Amino acid sequence: MAGKGKRLDSDMTQGSIWRQLIEFAIPMIFGLIFQQLYNTVDTIVVGQFVGKEALAAVGTTSSIINTLVGFAAGLSTGASVVISQCYGSHDHKGLHHAVHTSICVTFLLGAAFTAVGILGADTLLRLQSTPEDVFTEAHTYLTIYFSGMLGLLTYNMGSGILRAVGDSRRPLYFLVFSAIVNTILDLVFVVLLGMGVEGVAYATIIAQFLSAALTLWVLTRDHAPYGIHWGHLSIDVPTLKRIISIGLPSGIQQAITSFSNVFVQGYINFFGSACMAGWSSYNKLDAFILIPMQAIAMASTTFVGQNFGARQIERARKGVRDAQILSVSITILCSIVMVSFARPLATMFSSENEVLDFAQHFITLQAPFYFFMCFNQTFGGALRGIGKSTAPMILMLFSFVLFRQAYLFTMKTFFGNPLTGIALAYPVGWMMCSLTLAIYYRTTILGGRKAALQAEAA
Repeated sequence: MAGKGKRLDSDMTQGSIWRQLIEFAIPMIFGLIFQQLYNTVDTIVVGQFVGKEALAAVGTTSSIINTLVGFAAGLSTGASVVISQCYGSHDHKGLHHAVHTSICVTFLLGAAFTAVGILGADTLLRLQSTPEDVFTEAHTYLTIYFSGMLGLLTYNMGSGILRAVGDSRRPLYFLVFSAIVNTILDLVFVVLLGMGVEGVAYATIIAQFLSAALTLWVLTRDHAPYGIHWGHLSIDVPTLKRIISIGLPSGIQQAITSFSNVFVQGYINFFGSACMAGWSSYNKLDAFILIPMQAIAMASTTFVGQNFGARQIERARKGVRDAQILSVSITILCSIVMVSFARPLATMFSSENEVLDFAQHFITLQAPFYFFMCFNQTFGGALRGIGKSTAPMILMLFSFVLFRQAYLFTMKTFFGNPLTGIALAYPVGWMMCSLTLAIYYRTTILGGRKAALQAEAA
C-alpha cells in the first residue's frame, strides 16, 4: 500500500486487459507529453526569441544527449522488469533488493555520465559536423544539460520503479509540476534576462532535479515493499546481474541507435542551418506523435512482466495483442492530424519560411509511416517483459544502425545525397525492424497459444 491511503500500485494479473492497459497508458501518455515538453519548450523559446541558429543548436544536441540517456533508460527498463516480476510473484524480499540496487546504480551512473558528457561534448559535436555558426551555442547547451544528468536519471529510475508496480499516476503529477517550472524559467531566463540557449539549459536541469526530488520523496514515504529505506541502500550482486542481463542489451541498443543518429544528423547538417532548424522542428513534433505507442509499449512491458511472474502466459499473450491494436489505431489517427496541420504546427518553432518549408517536407514525408513503429515498440516491450532483451537489441541494432547506415551510404554515394532520400532512412529502418521482430516474436513463448498454455500448466 502507498502510504496509508488509497492503493496506487496495480495488480495486472487479473481483471479486464483492455481496461488495465488503458488505465496504465493514459497517465503514461500525459507523463511522456510533459517530459517531452522540456526540450520542446526550449526549442520554441529559442526559435521564437533568439533565432534559427539557436534553434538549430538546441536541436542538433538531441542525438548526443540520447546516446547516454538511452543507455541509462535501458538499465532502467531492466530494473523495471525485475521489479514487476517480483511484484507479480509477491517476492517482497526480491522486490526490496531490486529497488535499492537500482537506486544505487543510478547514483553511480549519474556521476559517471555527467563527467563523460561534459568532457566529450566538443568531440561529439565535431563528429556530427556541426556548422561553426551554431557550434558555440550547441556546446554551451550540451555542457549545462549534462551537468544536470543526475536529476534526469534519478527521475527516470524512480518513476520506472513506480510504473513497475502499476503506478503511472504519480510520475505524471511530478512531470506536470516540473514541466510548468521549466516553462516559467525558460521565459524568465530567455525573454526577461536574455540568457539565450544558456537560459533554457539551466531551466531544464533545475526542473529535472525537482522531478527527481519528488520521486525520491514518495518512494521514501511509501510504506510498501517497493519503498526506499535509505539505511538499506546497497548493491545486491545477484539482483544486479538480473537487471544487467535484461537492461544492458536494451541500454546498448538505445545508446548505439542514438549514437548512429549523430551521423544521420551529420547528413542533415550538410544542408545548412535552415534545414537543421526545420529538422529540429519536425523532430520535436515527431516525438509527440510517438508518445502513445511508447506508453502502450511500456504498459505491455509491465503487464507481461507481472503476468509472466505469475505464470499466466496466455493472459500475457492476449495483452500484447490488445496493446498492438490500440497502438496502431491511435498512431494512424495522430499521423493524419499531423500531416493535415503540418505547417501550422511547425510555426510554433519558427516564423521563417525557409525553416517552415523544410519542416513541412519532413512531416509529410515521414508521418504516413509511423504505424510501422507500433509493431517493433510493442513486440520489443513485451519481449523485455519476459526477460528476452538480447534478441530485440540485436534486431533493432541491425535495423536502426547497420541497415540504416548502409542505406544512407548508398543514398550519398550513388544518388548524390538527396535530402528526401536521406530523410527516408528512418521509415525504411522502422519497417525492417518491425518485420524482423514480428518474425522473432512468433518463435517465443508469447508467440503461440499452444506454447503459452503448456508453460502456464507447467
